[in-house]
Amino acid sequence: MSLSVGQVSRLAGVTVRTLHHYDEIGLLSPSRRSQAVYRRYDDSDLERLQQVLFYRELGFGLEEITGILDEPGSDEMTHLRRQHELLTARIDRLRQMVAAVEVAMEAHTMNITLTPEERLEVFGDFRPEAYAAEAQRRWGDSPLYAESRRRVASYTKADWVRQRGEAEAITADLVEALQAGLPAGSGQVMELAERHRLHISRWFYPCSPDVHRGLGELYVNDPRFTATFEAQAPGLAAYLGEAIRANTARLRDA
Repeated sequence: MSLSVGQVSRLAGVTVRTLHHYDEIGLLSPSRRSQAVYRRYDDSDLERLQQVLFYRELGFGLEEITGILDEPGSDEMTHLRRQHELLTARIDRLRQMVAAVEVAMEAHTMNITLTPEERLEVFGDFRPEAYAAEAQRRWGDSPLYAESRRRVASYTKADWVRQRGEAEAITADLVEALQAGLPAGSGQVMELAERHRLHISRWFYPCSPDVHRGLGELYVNDPRFTATFEAQAPGLAAYLGEAIRANTARLRDA
């Protein structure tokens, strides 16, 4: 059984002109010709066309494809394995690109307007926008969330560097207190919790003791927040959460 060039064109979704071109350059020459010298394609020709279209979709040039398909010792399984590897790599790359686009969308939602270079310099591996969807879900309709978005929209690179420096100093002091064995409810550690609360109030939104206590619970119960603190020191998330609770009670009693 053989097919005409028109039939193959419709079946494969390529133009007759393309098939003629493939024939002219020796990439895909039909195995048979009719008595009227019309092109006729058999099963082996269709298999080769399938390989051509696969490699074209993967971005290979026609000359490259000719060399690949005519490589000595190659067979259909060889090409399928190669295409599987290439497609898997492309899927991984596309997933990375989708993730990058989602991060950019969330950054836009957070009103973070730094350039990519500035973002890398300021935030490093940390991505504040990774928490944007959760923040929107929890507090999207609240005045505090609106205030935070309003403030960060105006921050420059220098502002972010200063903010991060202050945050890192607080974290470093908390790690030191934890490793020194100071109780989370001690006066010194409660003062660190208070510095943490005031830092949030200064840079993002008015953080009342009750709001701060809710954040402390989030640090312990949300794996994403917990992981951020645990990367600094094992047990830091729970330690800070306990210090925040103690500080909240102290402020209420004052």
